[in-house]
Amino acid sequence: MAHPSTEEISAQLDSPNSRDRMVALAQLRHVPAVEAVPLIKKVLDDEILQIRSMAVFALGIKHTDECYPILVRLLETDADYGIRADAAGALGYLGDPRGVEPLIRAFYEDTEWLVRFSAAVSLGNLKDHRARQVLLQALDSDEIVIQQAAIAAIGEIRDLEAIEPILRFAQAEDWLVRQRLAEALGNLPSPKSVSALKYMEKDNHFQVAEAARISLQRLGEN
Repeated sequence: MAHPSTEEISAQLDSPNSRDRMVALAQLRHVPAVEAVPLIKKVLDDEILQIRSMAVFALGIKHTDECYPILVRLLETDADYGIRADAAGALGYLGDPRGVEPLIRAFYEDTEWLVRFSAAVSLGNLKDHRARQVLLQALDSDEIVIQQAAIAAIGEIRDLEAIEPILRFAQAEDWLVRQRLAEALGNLPSPKSVSALKYMEKDNHFQVAEAARISLQRLGEN
C-alpha cells in the first residue's frame, strides 16, 4: 500500500475531524524530517491535547534545526504541564547536547513532578555529565518515581562518583527503586557495585534479583 503524499497528509492535518488529524500525524513517520517538521508545526497548538502531545513527541524524532528551539519554548512556557513534560521527553530523544541546560532548569524550576520526572529521564538519555549535580539532588525527591528516574539516569551518564549516594537505595521499600539501582550499577564498574549487586542478587523480589544477575554478567562477574 502506497503511503499518502505530503500534500494529502497536509490536507488531512487541516481536517475539522480530530481523528483525521491524528491519523495524518501518525503517517508522518514515513516522511523525511525536512518535510515532516513544517507539517507537525500545523498541529502544535491543536485544540485536542492528545494531538498536541503526539506532535511534540514527533518533533523529538524528526531532527531538523527547527525542532530544538520549539521544544525548549514549549518546555519553558506552555501552560499545560503534560505538554511541558512531553517537550522535556522529546528533548531527550532529540539527542542535542544543548538540551542539558533547559532540562536542568526545568528540573529545578518546574513545580509539576511529571515535568521534573521527564527532565530527569531525558538528562539520562543525553548521557552528559553536566547533569550529575541535578541528578544527585533528585535522589532526595519526595516522589519515588523521580528517585527512580535519577538512579537510572546516573547509570546512563556512567557517573562513577555517584555510586556511593545511590547505594543507599539497595534496601528501598519499593522494589522498582531496587530494580533501577541494580540496572544502573551494571553501567558503573567498581568493586562497590559488584558487592552491592551480589547482595541484591539474593533480593526477595524476582525482578530485582534478575536485574542484579544481568548487571553482574555485564560487569563480567558471573
